[in-house]
Amino acid sequence: MKVLAIMGSPRSQGNTAFLLDEILSELEKEGIETRKIDIAQASIKPCLGHDNCAQYKKCPQNDDMDAIFKEMSEADGFIVATPVYYYNVTAQLKAFIDRHYFLYKHDVSLEFKAVGVVILAEEQGL
Repeated sequence: MKVLAIMGSPRSQGNTAFLLDEILSELEKEGIETRKIDIAQASIKPCLGHDNCAQYKKCPQNDDMDAIFKEMSEADGFIVATPVYYYNVTAQLKAFIDRHYFLYKHDVSLEFKAVGVVILAEEQGL
């Protein structure tokens, strides 16, 4: 079994990264292969919404998402981890999620794969 972890925090050594690493360590102790992608370090362009992906059956933008999509298709499951920024996911994770539009519309390779979500939040005033 292979689990792909998507680290959505821009802080590569922050609380989200720490907790995600702990989770992956426990999975590895159970013999599960893991890989973590730090999307803040990846080149991910925003979705342009032009729907050219319908014609090409892939997003025509040239960035790291092609390699990430390939890894996602090979994984058995995912863990997505993010801190909460202004009551939402981080901008990096939002761009990552938006780029999945073409998969949702034109591909079923991720259908029925398990997904776990790790969300970290702190209560403070603005």
